[in-house]
Amino acid sequence: MMPSVMRPLSVIAALLLFCALPQGRAQEVLAPSVLDIPAPVLEPFLASYEAQYHGKPAGSATMRVVHEGGSQWRVDLGIEGSRGMAGVIGLNLQQSTAFDVIDEAYRPLGQSTVRKGLFLGRKTVGTYDWGKASARWQGDLKPKHRQPVALQPGDMSGLLINLAIVRDARPGAVLHYRFVEAGRVRDHVYQVAVGTETVTLGELSYSTLRVARINGGNDETVVWVAQGVPTPVRILQRENGEDAVDLRLIEYK
Repeated sequence: MMPSVMRPLSVIAALLLFCALPQGRAQEVLAPSVLDIPAPVLEPFLASYEAQYHGKPAGSATMRVVHEGGSQWRVDLGIEGSRGMAGVIGLNLQQSTAFDVIDEAYRPLGQSTVRKGLFLGRKTVGTYDWGKASARWQGDLKPKHRQPVALQPGDMSGLLINLAIVRDARPGAVLHYRFVEAGRVRDHVYQVAVGTETVTLGELSYSTLRVARINGGNDETVVWVAQGVPTPVRILQRENGEDAVDLRLIEYK
């Protein structure tokens, strides 16, 4: 989780930051109350997104959440570049995080990423050992990112952070998460808007809360969430003040 000359690696990096996506075709969502929004319940879903780069079609993305029994779940993301430079290089990204739900917290257990395309072919696999409070990745990584990472309560992968934003977004709230993935650790801080705004996607309109990361430096991430939709209806990454990758919900079931 395109400009006139697209940088393939930039596209891949941006798409990797956008991880998260839910019954039936997407419907118009009524405006949530600014003061009383019920917490969504995690449920299995399959969602489809249109992917754009600098305002031009670049491909598609699908996100699936699967309940594997008891407290065990899995979230999968697939991104396929079918247009523009993403189509030329045959970009294909598959990510997955196995996790459990403990006291409503999403706790990662295993994580994998596979990237394919012209001049591309990378795979990483990681394990979160909560008994030892340590996580470790193997595969196509720099040596420093193969070293164990000390875990803290609340640590999540990128895919889980997107699910958590949908769960946690409340008007005016500040959301704090610690991203731990592929041997990297980063603090993510998001500001939720006080009021709602309308997001129109095709023929459908959603009343949403805008959630923006406020500590990403030149890389900005904005997520729009709507009451009754268990996935962001739109995810936008901006680089150096300009729109880059834009994922827009098509349907979910």
